[in-house]
Amino acid sequence: MLPLGGLGEIGKNMTVIEYDGRIVVVDTGLMFPTAEMHGIDLVLPDFSYLRDRASDIEAIVLTHGHEDHVGALPYVLREIGVPPVIYGGLLTIGMVRSKLDEHKLADSANLQELPPGEKVRKGPFEIELVHLAHSIPDMRGVLLTTEVGSMLMTGDYKFDQTPVDGRPADIPRLAEIGKEGLLLLCGDSTNADRPGVAPSESSVGPALLRQFSQCEGRIIVTSFASNIHRVQQVIDAAAALDRKVALVGRSMRKNFNIASNLGMAKAPQGLFIQPREIEDFPDEKVVVISTGSQGEPLSALRRMANNDHRDVQLHSGDTVVFSATPVPGNERAVNETIDRIYEIGATVITAKDAPIHASGHGWQEEIKLMLNLTKPRYVMPVHGDHQRLRLHSQLAEAVGVAPENIFRGRNGLPLEIDADGAGFGEDIHAGVMYVDGVNIGDPDDAALRDRRDIAADGIFIVVVTISSDDGSVVADPEVIFRGVAFLDEADALVEDLSDLVEDQLEEAAKSGNRESDLIEEDLHDAVGKFVFQRLKRRPMILPVVIEV
Repeated sequence: MLPLGGLGEIGKNMTVIEYDGRIVVVDTGLMFPTAEMHGIDLVLPDFSYLRDRASDIEAIVLTHGHEDHVGALPYVLREIGVPPVIYGGLLTIGMVRSKLDEHKLADSANLQELPPGEKVRKGPFEIELVHLAHSIPDMRGVLLTTEVGSMLMTGDYKFDQTPVDGRPADIPRLAEIGKEGLLLLCGDSTNADRPGVAPSESSVGPALLRQFSQCEGRIIVTSFASNIHRVQQVIDAAAALDRKVALVGRSMRKNFNIASNLGMAKAPQGLFIQPREIEDFPDEKVVVISTGSQGEPLSALRRMANNDHRDVQLHSGDTVVFSATPVPGNERAVNETIDRIYEIGATVITAKDAPIHASGHGWQEEIKLMLNLTKPRYVMPVHGDHQRLRLHSQLAEAVGVAPENIFRGRNGLPLEIDADGAGFGEDIHAGVMYVDGVNIGDPDDAALRDRRDIAADGIFIVVVTISSDDGSVVADPEVIFRGVAFLDEADALVEDLSDLVEDQLEEAAKSGNRESDLIEEDLHDAVGKFVFQRLKRRPMILPVVIEV
């Protein structure tokens, strides 16, 4: 069992299960870039381990449709090829098909719904999906059985006894798995730090209705676009108060349409209006459901907060409801968005103010319940930062799992299990991969290093023109700089730099140095040393030598 993502972090979940030289991949997730990842669009698991093993892959199995579990799939398929089959629940397959269609990969991918409880044989693996509850319909745990034994990847889950769709987790099947004997449990650790039991998703609907009934102006609700149950409850509350609903954000509209076509979501006839029609209705008659609950830079809500949205301009009297909590790492972006909304004059309601959000991940007592139902011999916590992985380990020990049978791993460190026991194998050092536009690159890529350097200290460009005959200076050097902060003595600095450059060129001419590359190297070192002495910074130095 080789985790390529999801350990020591919350996001980009991807796990390789290998037996007898054959492979099943569970989930292909992504993360969104942090502020210091300049120009990066997406962060993927480092799946280079699979590049030379593509012919060994029997199947890719997807637990559910959230981006941190399926978002990297188009890039994985493009890099390693299309596997024989991709399994998932009905909604998951619908969302993935739409995603692959955007990348022009849907026609080549063999996407198959695998109903819960139905078993299929792929190579040495028997694959079964187990229905679990989460914040998106069709959440599935993945049970893989080989001659050595069975392992269960829970994916994201909670034991919600009153889910919106009326389908709680399949507790009887989990208990059966425990009776049959489970070799390894890889369990969700997201809320291992929260004691008790997570509130039911059904509790959010009445709370939203109460909050909506107190609002006099427009209501803008932001949530994960994939949280179909939450979107449905917002629609129900809006309908009860005779308000029109506008879905804003491409992923919000797309996901609701997919769920609606599959019979998993519905709205009364005439309830929806187009975003461009919002201004045609009185404020007290409108509810907007928008993407952007995590403060994503290009999301609809972030653009509204920056007065940059084509259809929705926030103003005093609006109420913005955050029906989601920040994913760890997104707190800064969310807080910045909230502050901008307050500056505009609108009101903000978050989960701290009212019970308008319920996590889709089980709390401590639910993690214990999963452990007690499945009774695994070995436990490996996944889907969490290192703090949560440790807390999950402690919960496993508290319910009776032997400490030596609990493995706290990291990305790239395989857990090897055989008849003699379990232990960590040789670390393959899996890191991350970056998506920049349509290209996939290594984090050590020179272009990314250059972006970080320029962002930190700026850039100096020095253009010199010399004679191809004797190397003498033909024109005054030109010095251009960008991104250099607090430069009060720019004119004096440029003048001194120009003198330095002319001196360097004269020395090169006297010594007979006519190689442009060598002259550029000497200029780079001299200018870099000079700028550091004057500014105590190390900007990028780009010398350009032109011969005439």
